[in-house]
Amino acid sequence: MKKRILCRALIGAPIGLAISTAITIFSSLIYGDGNYYPVVPALVEQCGNEINAVVAQMIASLLYGAVWAGASVIWEMDDWSLLRQTVTHLLAGSIATFPVAYLMYWMKHSIAGVVVYFAIFIGIYVGIWITLYSRAKREVTKLNEKVSLQNR
Repeated sequence: MKKRILCRALIGAPIGLAISTAITIFSSLIYGDGNYYPVVPALVEQCGNEINAVVAQMIASLLYGAVWAGASVIWEMDDWSLLRQTVTHLLAGSIATFPVAYLMYWMKHSIAGVVVYFAIFIGIYVGIWITLYSRAKREVTKLNEKVSLQNR
């Protein structure tokens, strides 16, 4: 299992960087003044200059992608309930990525910012859980139908 986590993390790291870069490009397009904004101004101030901020965000994005990809093995724990998988993945993801989001200024540095961050995070997980639960329920129904047909 450790090997699977590591392999996925190595694949996820550059994906995290690519997604982060795409987000900065998209955000710069939305801002609409023709300039590219690779990081938020608060991070530039924190890091002393733009290149240090970009390097810090690059490292954070690599870690972010690695954590999420590595944590994906949780969904393959067939002996765990869907609820346990979801809660474990939520905890692993939030514990690992909240500090990154906070340090990179991807969220407001206030109580309200933290509350909004976790509200969005939990809302996404409720959606994930409902989707996975519905899929699992359909699969169980199909299996039960097959068993019923075989028992006739």
